[in-house]
Amino acid sequence: MDMNAFYGILIPFIGTSAGAACVFFMKKDLNAYVQRCLTGFAAGVMVAASIWSLLIPAIDQSVEMGKFSFVPALIGFWIGVLFLLMLDHIVPHLHQHSDQAEEPKSCQQRTTMLVLAVTLHNIPEGMAVGVVYAGYLTGKAQITMMGALALSLGIAIQNFPEGAIISMPLRSEEMGKTKAFVGGVLSGIVEPIGAVLTILAAGLIVPALPYLLSFAAGAMLYVVVEELIPEMSVGEHSNIGTIFFAVGFSLMMVLDVALG
Repeated sequence: MDMNAFYGILIPFIGTSAGAACVFFMKKDLNAYVQRCLTGFAAGVMVAASIWSLLIPAIDQSVEMGKFSFVPALIGFWIGVLFLLMLDHIVPHLHQHSDQAEEPKSCQQRTTMLVLAVTLHNIPEGMAVGVVYAGYLTGKAQITMMGALALSLGIAIQNFPEGAIISMPLRSEEMGKTKAFVGGVLSGIVEPIGAVLTILAAGLIVPALPYLLSFAAGAMLYVVVEELIPEMSVGEHSNIGTIFFAVGFSLMMVLDVALG
């Protein structure tokens, strides 16, 4: 594997780990207001990445299909949505600000489910990074090294608050700082693993790249609408989440267009 690609797929994981490290420096759980800001920002980054880094390249790569160039992107998108829907029903997990997801009977169960919830978020992000780097490595997609790096940086930026959002509640559940940090890190380990597996799969099946790109987009947008948008809108002053959504969206758009 190209070393630039190897380092690139590690960048989002480093973002998660750095965010989880906040548990060593912060005494209290993240303020609900701050959580809304960070969640809105993360949602904006993911939506922009889904469009500019995934769906548009998927359509561009199918341009020889003429007016039907949207078909692979549409099919892949829906497979991604349905895949996350299936995971949502199969894997027991707990949404932020909720006690009802799987009726956890103990703090230990609750913390485990919180980690699983964030891990579910990270699966499509890891696949997104992997498939973009696969497109760059095969040379069959209109994806540059800088464009792939833009996606890695964008997801790393949104993973930083996500790492903090998971490690701080773990700490508040009477878990030690080191264990809370490890929990936050483990929630992000699926990203480089998913990225590597996707690169290996895409390298074998080059014609599937448009489907894989749009699959990752569908999965990411499912997470945004199902979990991030409700979380950023809860409580008073919910408009701050919307403002930070716009900030995250704008930043990722600029990164992708300027670097891509």
